[in-house]
Amino acid sequence: MGEVLSIEAPGEIELVEERLAAVPEGGFRVATTHSGISAGTELTYVKGSNPYLVSSWDPALGLFMTGTPSIAYPVRGIGYMQVGRVVEARTRSVREGALVAMAYGHRTGYVADPMADRFVELPEDLDPVLGIYVAHMGPICANGLLHAAADLHGPAVRELGDGVRGRRVVVVGAGVVGLLTASFALAYDAAEVVVVDETPARLRVAESLGANVLEFDAEPAVELKRRWRHGPQDRGADVVFQCRGQSRALALALKVLRPQGTVIDLAFYTQGADEVRLGEEFHHNGLTLRCAQIGRVPRGLAHLWDRERLSHETIALLRRRGPLLREHVVTDVVGFAEAPGLLSDLAARRRHAVQAVLCDHVEEQRR
Repeated sequence: MGEVLSIEAPGEIELVEERLAAVPEGGFRVATTHSGISAGTELTYVKGSNPYLVSSWDPALGLFMTGTPSIAYPVRGIGYMQVGRVVEARTRSVREGALVAMAYGHRTGYVADPMADRFVELPEDLDPVLGIYVAHMGPICANGLLHAAADLHGPAVRELGDGVRGRRVVVVGAGVVGLLTASFALAYDAAEVVVVDETPARLRVAESLGANVLEFDAEPAVELKRRWRHGPQDRGADVVFQCRGQSRALALALKVLRPQGTVIDLAFYTQGADEVRLGEEFHHNGLTLRCAQIGRVPRGLAHLWDRERLSHETIALLRRRGPLLREHVVTDVVGFAEAPGLLSDLAARRRHAVQAVLCDHVEEQRR
C-alpha cells in the first residue's frame, strides 16, 4: 500500500491510501524520495479554476469543448516532479537502488508501466532534491529557450543557447519557471538577463542567481527601452520569456520587447486577458507571441530535440548551477503528511514558497 494526494473538492485536500499493482515484466517499482509542487498548475485544482474541470480537450481538433469536464473531483495524483528510488525491478533498463526522475504525481510509491512511463536515471553527483526538475519542469524551461533559438535560426539551431547568447533577455515572473528559464539564459551567456516580478522576496532570489531585477510597478518598459538601444526607433529586449499566468504580465512582456521581437510564452492562464491590448505595442511594433509548452518542440526540430535531450540539458544546468538553485529556489521541504496543510496554505496565501518539495524523511536523513 501507498498514499496519494487527493483533492476531494475545492479546498479539501487529503492523503488517501492507494494499493500498488504488482510489478509487470519490464517494469519497476519506486519509493518516492522527493516530489516537487508546481503551485501554478496544482493550485488551480485546489481553487477549482483549472479548465479541465469545466471542459474537455479534443486533441484531434486542438480545441477545448465546453460542457463535459475532462477531470472531476476527487482529483488524485497531480504533480509532475517526482524522484523515486527503485526498490524492485523486472527490467534490465534500470537497476535496483537507482534514483530516477519521473512524472507520476504526489504518491509515496509507484509501479512503472514499461509501455507508458518515461524515466531518467539521475547521476550520482546530482542532488536528488534537484532531480525533481529533470523529468518535466526543466524540459519545460529548456523548451522555451529552444523556441527562442528556432525563432532566430529556424531549423539551423545547434545549441539550446542559440536564441539567448549575446542577447538582452527579459524574464517576466520569478516563480520556478521564470527562475529556471533565467538560469538557462545565464548559463548560455546572454548579454544581460533582467527578471521582472511583483514580489520583492522572489526578486531577491533572482538576484542571488545572477540576474538583474526590476519591480513590476517601476515602469520596466520605460527603463529598459531607455537603456537598451539597438538603433533609431529600435529599443527594448531582444527576447522576452513570459512565465507568469497573469494577463498584466503578458501585457508587460509585449511592452518591453523591441520591434519585431518575440515573446516566448511559458505561462498557464486560467482567467481572461482584458489587460492585453493587441492594438497597442503588439500592433505598432510588429511583435510575435509564441507559446512554448512542453507538448511540442519547434516545427522541424523534433528529430533532434526530444524530451530526453531536454532532460539532459536540464541535468547539465543543474550540474553547473545546482548549489545556487538548491540554496535559493528550494524554499520548503516537508514530509508527505504535511502536504494537505501546505497546499491549503499556499492556495489561501497564508504561506509563501518558491519551490516546495514533499519528501520521505528517512531518505532525507540518509543524505
